[in-house]
Amino acid sequence: MNVDLTDSIGALRRFTTENLTGRLALIEHEVRGLNADDSGAFLEHVCAGREALAAASELKRIAEQVDVKIHALGILLCLPHILEAGETVEYVSLGAGNTGRQFDLETNLRIAEFKFIRWRGGSEAIRQNATFKDFYELEAYETSKHKYLYLLGTSHAMKFFRGARSIKSVLSGNEALRQRFLDRFGEQFPTVGDYFRIYSNQVEYSNQVEIKDMSEWLPDLAED
Repeated sequence: MNVDLTDSIGALRRFTTENLTGRLALIEHEVRGLNADDSGAFLEHVCAGREALAAASELKRIAEQVDVKIHALGILLCLPHILEAGETVEYVSLGAGNTGRQFDLETNLRIAEFKFIRWRGGSEAIRQNATFKDFYELEAYETSKHKYLYLLGTSHAMKFFRGARSIKSVLSGNEALRQRFLDRFGEQFPTVGDYFRIYSNQVEYSNQVEIKDMSEWLPDLAED
């Protein structure tokens, strides 16, 4: 069944109203004593038709791809704010992962990675691990181009990069990255902060990665 998105939302709203928990509790109460003769009328009364089920199924399908769509739209909407005079795009990676490409964006002047999930603070190990991976791969890549890591807000990320979380912990879930890091540095950096201070926060370091906040360009994603 083909479902229009506007119709989908309308059908679900009629079934669930704004208070889903309360709505379902009411239906559970009203359904007591229901028999076969009354069931059709009852379903119509509570707006539990096939349209609502098809709508829920369609919205679930759309939601399964929402992160990919945010990634693609986010990069595209950042381009007018990023590109400088004389700068041209060589490729963008808009799908899930880098689809065989080294980075999310490469131009004749820069390479860049984008993270579109807003940091909340507290325990965010998975987000920290993924962000560290992107930062390290930018930093380790040999190129004369400028390097950028674009985030939705930078304060929590910078606390992580300057903090005392152990390198072993950050790399524990990615064996390939862990091995590349150890092959290059051995055990000389016990913490993320030890590595970050030497290999990204030095003005004279040619491979410095610039961490940029893109919240101003994407207020719909940046808002709490």
